[in-house]
Amino acid sequence: MDMMDMKVEEKYNSVVVHLRGKLLGGPFAEELNLTLHKMLDEGKKNVVLDLDGVTVLNSSGFGILVSSYTTVKNGGGDLKLARISNKIEELLTITKLNQIFEQYPSVEDALVSYK
Repeated sequence: MDMMDMKVEEKYNSVVVHLRGKLLGGPFAEELNLTLHKMLDEGKKNVVLDLDGVTVLNSSGFGILVSSYTTVKNGGGDLKLARISNKIEELLTITKLNQIFEQYPSVEDALVSYK
């Protein structure tokens, strides 16, 4: 059973995607991708992924983050990460993905950076 839960919230002309549960790939990858494409089609270019509720992240989960980033960039937008756990931050550092993703301690900080 896929326990990933996604809540989309619009704030200050930006879109915050709150992720909760296990980020392990599967059908959720497609769901997130469709959501991002829909936002971009509507002209919403500033995206913040809130990872506060993510408990487990595997390599497929990382693939989802990277493809989300690529999707948004290709659509002329920008994607930032907020509220990452220490464990995920370590993985980002090891994989050098921390050089790609802008990371913020809070959703608010990430949103303000778009202004």
